[in-house]
Amino acid sequence: MANSDSRAQDLQPIPRPEPENGFRLEKSRMVPMRDGVRLSTDLYFPDVEAEQLPVVLIRTPYDKNVMRDNPDGDAHMFASHGFVVATQDSRGKFESEGIYSPPAGHEAEDGYDTVDWIARQPWSNGRVGMHGCSYPAEVQAATAPLKHPNLTTMIPRNGPMIGAANGRYRYWSGFKGGVLDFAASFPWYFETGVKYSFKPPPGLPDDVLDRIREFYDPTPSRLPEPDWERLVWTLPLTDIMNKAGALPNDFLELVTRDFGDPWWHDTMGYYDGTETVAVSALHVSSWYDISVDETIYEHHYFRDNATTEAAVNGQFLILAPSTHCAYEQATERTLVGDRDIGDARLDFYRIYLDWFDYWLKGIDNGLMDTPRVRYYTMGRNEWRSADQWPLPEVQYTNYYLRSGGEANSRHGDGWLATEPPGDEPSDSFVYDPGNPVPSTGGPRGTSWGTKAGAVDQGRVESRQDVLVYTTPPLEEGIELTGPITAILYVSSSARDTDFTVKLVDVYPDGTAYNIQGSILRGRYREGFTNKVWMEEGGVYELRIDVDATSNWFPPGHRIRVQVSSSNFPLYERNMNTGGNNFDEVEWVIAENTVHHSADYPSHLILPVIPGGD
Repeated sequence: MANSDSRAQDLQPIPRPEPENGFRLEKSRMVPMRDGVRLSTDLYFPDVEAEQLPVVLIRTPYDKNVMRDNPDGDAHMFASHGFVVATQDSRGKFESEGIYSPPAGHEAEDGYDTVDWIARQPWSNGRVGMHGCSYPAEVQAATAPLKHPNLTTMIPRNGPMIGAANGRYRYWSGFKGGVLDFAASFPWYFETGVKYSFKPPPGLPDDVLDRIREFYDPTPSRLPEPDWERLVWTLPLTDIMNKAGALPNDFLELVTRDFGDPWWHDTMGYYDGTETVAVSALHVSSWYDISVDETIYEHHYFRDNATTEAAVNGQFLILAPSTHCAYEQATERTLVGDRDIGDARLDFYRIYLDWFDYWLKGIDNGLMDTPRVRYYTMGRNEWRSADQWPLPEVQYTNYYLRSGGEANSRHGDGWLATEPPGDEPSDSFVYDPGNPVPSTGGPRGTSWGTKAGAVDQGRVESRQDVLVYTTPPLEEGIELTGPITAILYVSSSARDTDFTVKLVDVYPDGTAYNIQGSILRGRYREGFTNKVWMEEGGVYELRIDVDATSNWFPPGHRIRVQVSSSNFPLYERNMNTGGNNFDEVEWVIAENTVHHSADYPSHLILPVIPGGD
């Protein structure tokens, strides 16, 4: 008999629906933009009798040509179910003309102009939907506020463009709490963010391009894989691309621009709160993704700022338990990192097809009678549904950090309780940027550090620079579903430092899986466009958004929170000097303190769902 691990390898995700028809492919149509730059676009035409059909548009910087020979890909699926599919290389990428400017750049206008071109074609019925995950979702969000009348709907998955709109300035999912999401941004700009590539002269006739494409490969030569493990320690941060041997990209713009700089909105297209939309959208994200909270916000933003009734009523949200864009691969035994969260399958492909059938073909398939929100509760290991988010029954409950002053490591005396503290000593630890807390699980995996998802926290909870607070074993189960907030009262010997928070589910055998986490740079405690410094001896309140989750802690489990000052290399190290950080080569070792007393009651605000077992 096969053991459970080998059996898990045999489990399969829900397959795509069987094709309903064949299709023909028209390759590399050069579609003109408003400034004359042409973007290479593949067109998949289904073998159906109708002369005019709805269109699904997928725009990507990752090479549209790889979709041609992938029978298990989105382009083949949508085309085989009666949609014309347009796949397009982003400006400056692969076969498209122009210069690339990530992560938004010209994407909003290029998306608008492409929709406009599609709507004027004789084979289009005038209804266009956009689709894609990660960057191909960001370009959807960038295009939406331009409100092209033929852009009817979209499915943006794991790729919001909120920016300054909610005051958190998580541009490109590249920042959290004012701290650079190092593991997400550095490799991406190195590999994908290259601005230039060798191409035929712009403006060549299509027939000439068709003939010469046989003799050149539009795929740039892949750069040699750098030594990531060594490079992540580079100081100053602004030198890292040169040391990696990277080609020209916009990484320096990302790390040196101040939050609130007009460049983020005017040039890159991130939302600043003035946008309106007129498009329905199925927003999708996952608990172990850097985008989850901004996706939730984008869902609300589209609904609250919609200019049509159809758009107001057409905002739906799915929150899966996976890592980035991985929920379609869920099986009967889904592992997210190292944690088994059961049968997390949902028929996403059928959901996508039903969505476009309703909005683009006008098929009354009962879509509007389905729940507005679907989410997966880990621990209970089941899909749930609701009419709104957060859930109306949620009871926000304070869980206070408590100790006798020695909460360092899981072997310390820290505990977590619903009773507020009285006169208690604070907890202190030394944060040395030369020896940061290593990343262990979370929203992003790295080839040189940690896998993504839930990973046992033993290697970090044994450190003296990690404060650990844990409830006793639960007598009754507790479900947490909704947004999490940490209120910390802190001091530091440094002018500026970071504080991290991580929510953890501790199993009866001691295995401790990270559930959600966050970080905040101290200088941004009064707002991300207002830098303020700490003074030695001062006590400062930090309000840290720890994002959202849905997790059931069964009886016998314990709820734990970790507090520290680093999570590297997922997030850049704070040099503790109060300087720019990105241009510094020397650091200061900081003694950081977390207070928990009647005057300074550090606590988590947890979204408890009443009902227990």
